[in-house]
Amino acid sequence: MGMMGKLKDTQEKIKATKYRLNSVLIDEKSSDGKLKVTLTANSLIKNINIEQSLLKDKEQLEDCLVLVINKAIERATSINEIELSAVAKEGMPNIPGMDALFK
Repeated sequence: MGMMGKLKDTQEKIKATKYRLNSVLIDEKSSDGKLKVTLTANSLIKNINIEQSLLKDKEQLEDCLVLVINKAIERATSINEIELSAVAKEGMPNIPGMDALFK
């Protein structure tokens, strides 16, 4: 397969991987378990579950949301980068020095 064909194939694999990552769910919860956030590996929030007791303290709820959502996004980003990097590396032509870009 020529270089252009290989690049087109890699683009299709990246597109398919991004689509698949929409179904990879990441659950993150607060240390006390009162807040749970579910998002995809593409960082789309799917669900937020808040225990009733957190609704009584607005400031605590806001702090908890920020912490849990940021932690979930960090995990999602890591999974996303690993998956897409693997696909891109697999499809790259063997060019000296390119391995350093995917470490």
